[in-house]
Amino acid sequence: MRVGFMAVIATRLAEKGMGVNPVSGFFHDHLFVPVGREEEAMECLEELAKENRETMKSKE
Repeated sequence: MRVGFMAVIATRLAEKGMGVNPVSGFFHDHLFVPVGREEEAMECLEELAKENRETMKSKE
């Protein structure tokens, strides 16, 4: 089962107790996170990207 990209991100941030307001644009998307938690959100996204790279690498 495939889950949407924004759903994966929103779920991961919610697991850390952070609400997110995703807004999809024509050329790119935006994630609005609570003020003061920007760095925490970026760390979470970097962790998610790393996990995805490792998963893709193991499938090769």
